[in-house]
Amino acid sequence: MAAPDLHAHGSGISLGPSRDQRDAAVARARRLNAATIGWNSVEGVVAVTAGIAAGSVSLVGFGFDSAIEVSAALILTWRLAQERKDGCTQQSDRRATKAIAISFVVLATYVAIEAIRDLATSAEPEASVLGVVLAAVSLAVMPFLARAKARLAPILGSTAAAADAAQTNLCALLSAVLLVGLSANWLFGWWWADPVAGLGIAVLASAEARRAWRAEALEDTCCA
Repeated sequence: MAAPDLHAHGSGISLGPSRDQRDAAVARARRLNAATIGWNSVEGVVAVTAGIAAGSVSLVGFGFDSAIEVSAALILTWRLAQERKDGCTQQSDRRATKAIAISFVVLATYVAIEAIRDLATSAEPEASVLGVVLAAVSLAVMPFLARAKARLAPILGSTAAAADAAQTNLCALLSAVLLVGLSANWLFGWWWADPVAGLGIAVLASAEARRAWRAEALEDTCCA
């Protein structure tokens, strides 16, 4: 492994990744983005289709989260392309992070409105075995992908990369919430568990939107 470079930082010296390490991190981030886009494109289509068929707001909301995660990965792809083109990326990183935060707000607003409406009208969704299987698979896969992304963020010095990793981690949490809600409806006929799970998804998305919007830039290790 290449030795880290020493960069001047204020009155002292800070230890940062070498150019080879950064290039390797960027390449790995691109591969993880490609995996994210592929997986979530399929997941989103399946979830929305199954959710509409079953009348499940939590499943539709989960599908929309998959679409937002694809958009977050595309935003990060743009951010990484800016690094290759411009070198220093603080301004691009801030814009990308804000865009990811806004995507969380859109998801939270939509799901909250639909969940409250379903609770108010006692709309009973049908059981979705496909949704249960999808949630279980996502819960098994997403934590590993989120940890891999999070490890790269400090090397890239990127709040956008950190926000994208957080979005993937949120997908894992949403999978757990969705799995509980869908399973309760399927096994016990608790129709209200589905919109309640939807509200849980909205709360988690709102919290992540707030965190991403207020995120402060990491040390910009690409600007020596």
